[in-house]
Amino acid sequence: MSKITIEEKIKAVKSYTQGELGFGEIRKKYKVPKTTLRQWIYRYKTFGIEGLMDRKRNQSYSAELKRCAVEEYLSGKGSYKDICEKYKIFSDRQLRDWIKVYNSHRELRTSRGRGSDIYMTKGRNTTYEERVEIVSYCIEHGNDYTAAIEEYGISYQQIYSWVRKYNEKGAEGLVDKRGKRKPESEMTELEKLRAENRMLEARNKRLELECAVLKKLEEIEGRWR
Repeated sequence: MSKITIEEKIKAVKSYTQGELGFGEIRKKYKVPKTTLRQWIYRYKTFGIEGLMDRKRNQSYSAELKRCAVEEYLSGKGSYKDICEKYKIFSDRQLRDWIKVYNSHRELRTSRGRGSDIYMTKGRNTTYEERVEIVSYCIEHGNDYTAAIEEYGISYQQIYSWVRKYNEKGAEGLVDKRGKRKPESEMTELEKLRAENRMLEARNKRLELECAVLKKLEEIEGRWR
């Protein structure tokens, strides 16, 4: 079987997610195993278009993330698929490997791919406005934690936590309620709306990128008609 291009992967996944073709029809059209197609769909939903691209560097995961993922699976809080989606694990094979390490009573260590020293970046104090900007940047770039860490000099734990809180509670989740200063929770409705608007702009830019890719695919397809 010839190598599937990124354009074909995107087109296949879009055909499925938009209901244009059934799972079996797509498998036959692109001549791929069902496990491969499921993997494409999962990676697209979890990582966006970047999840379908050939990785230029290994994904990095903290020891804490590995431990949480393994313990949640072993306690019956989700399937391999559920846990991988929650923690943005690239494949269930990685989760299975971590479980083997955990069950053998060995230490789960932070895994680092090429250029992964950024995952050792120390956290820093940030304002609410900065957190909104950073999370917006991350969303705009397809939930690319690495890019956000490099751009803003924050830690992996910080951006991971902020994105999770935003997904759960919206912009309100980025409010820091610690300390005795005037709490950020006393934001005006206008400030909250501005924050939400910034997030929406980021999501729209991401959608525009995906639309541009699809347009390019249509142009490529048109050449073969």
